[in-house]
Amino acid sequence: MRLDRVDVLKALETQGVVPVFSHPDPAVCLEVIEACARGGAPCVEFTNRGDFMLQTFTEVSRTLAARGSRVILGVGSIVDAPTAALYISAGARFVVGPVLDPDTGRLCNKRMIAWSPGCGSASEIMQAQELGADLVKVFPGESVGGPTFVKNVLGPMPWTKIMPTGGVDPTRESLTEWFGAGIRACGIGSKLITAQRVKDGDWAGIEQAVRETVEMIADVRKGLGK
Repeated sequence: MRLDRVDVLKALETQGVVPVFSHPDPAVCLEVIEACARGGAPCVEFTNRGDFMLQTFTEVSRTLAARGSRVILGVGSIVDAPTAALYISAGARFVVGPVLDPDTGRLCNKRMIAWSPGCGSASEIMQAQELGADLVKVFPGESVGGPTFVKNVLGPMPWTKIMPTGGVDPTRESLTEWFGAGIRACGIGSKLITAQRVKDGDWAGIEQAVRETVEMIADVRKGLGK
């Protein structure tokens, strides 16, 4: 499914939570990713961690395309432009990184691909925006100051769109605190897609966990008037 950058960013913000996951077995990845989509989170971040993950991603991406899937598959843990280029050529629709790498930002801008670099200060966020990042990843979210950091950044920079990863839990209390601070979306990995459910092949359980989180975010936003 070919979507432009604006469509992808809107989809990321609408679902509110971005499931973060990868596995060396493409069959497992497909089960988890499709479960996330059924649960209301079609935008999924595949993390580039481990050997041969590009090959796994490519197989997953090709299979999803052949199925006509509505999944919007992105890639995370990207720290350099050459790696980003490889994943974009394999079908990545958005690129997420733990760090702010200017070359990756320029590449994504040239290709009109949504890019969310990891930032830990107001200065890094401003630099990311200068490089074309519409949705900035705050990472590690809890370590750099949590919701208080978000509030403090949005004071002088209210146009900033923030997506923290690290420190966000799929609970009403945590989501209310973060979205109340002003985030637009959040990334959640093993706390949402647990290792035990993956080991057990509990795809229905993953689907339900994602659905509950998406619905909780919608309810929290409604309560906050957002």
